[in-house]
Amino acid sequence: MQDDERRGILLATAGFATLSVGDAVIKTMAGEWSPLAVATLRFAIGAVALSALLMRSEGPAGFRPSHPWLQAARGFCLAAASLCFFSAIYVMPLASAMALAFVSPVFVALLSGPLLKEKVRPAVWIASLVALAGVALVLRPNLAALGWVALLPLASASFFALMVVANRASAGQGSALSMQAFIATAAMPWLVLAMLGGHWSGVDELRVTMPDWTVIARCAVVAVTASTAHWLTYLGTMRAGAATIAPTTYIQMLVATFLGWWWFGDIPDLATLAGAGIIIAAGLLLWRFTPAARPVVAKGKDD
Repeated sequence: MQDDERRGILLATAGFATLSVGDAVIKTMAGEWSPLAVATLRFAIGAVALSALLMRSEGPAGFRPSHPWLQAARGFCLAAASLCFFSAIYVMPLASAMALAFVSPVFVALLSGPLLKEKVRPAVWIASLVALAGVALVLRPNLAALGWVALLPLASASFFALMVVANRASAGQGSALSMQAFIATAAMPWLVLAMLGGHWSGVDELRVTMPDWTVIARCAVVAVTASTAHWLTYLGTMRAGAATIAPTTYIQMLVATFLGWWWFGDIPDLATLAGAGIIIAAGLLLWRFTPAARPVVAKGKDD
């Protein structure tokens, strides 16, 4: 293995591990502020920072997407995925929510057929059945204890998969920075509407009040850790390639399990761990039998 590949794998591993740290910080705010408000503030901070960087890097021309409706769809999917996942980790063990969210690669493979006209290979159907068995194991205790709320990570995985499909459809339509700024900005109206809807719903847990300064600080920490994590995984991908770093995403599960035990006293039972292992195996099966993608070059303004 070349040095660049080794560095790439290490960078990607650090990035994915950092994402789980941010998730754990979000869970510390359970009961202190609405999860819808937390998601809104976290992405507002990210949208402002990314927009400032884009203005500095590309000027006003960088804010003109070639397909605005596609960017709006990306933003909606990101908002919905984030709202579902933030709400899930408020009420579920971190490792369980993370395990169910890992179904998203299977959803991506299944949705790529009807939405992107890609051929759905036999390995996708096999991985889907394997993942379904893992989902059943993880859901078993949580569905009994929490009811339909336990399905929130699956809803998050579905919207995340739709976002990945939309990302593929928008490939080459701008720089990596502009794509990040577009999706964060496009998510904001949906997040604000969800936050206001939760506030007016009459549900006490969703009522938005003036938070303690530590809540605002933790939202800022999550925004910074998420941006850092995405940057690290981007650097890792550039050095080692997407196919090489793909399996490192499952470090999130290990970190989430450790933080859930260390920080919140959540100890997954054997069935949950077995289900998580099966879901991860399904993802690795997809990775093993997925052909290498051809690189996409972003188009410049003059193309």
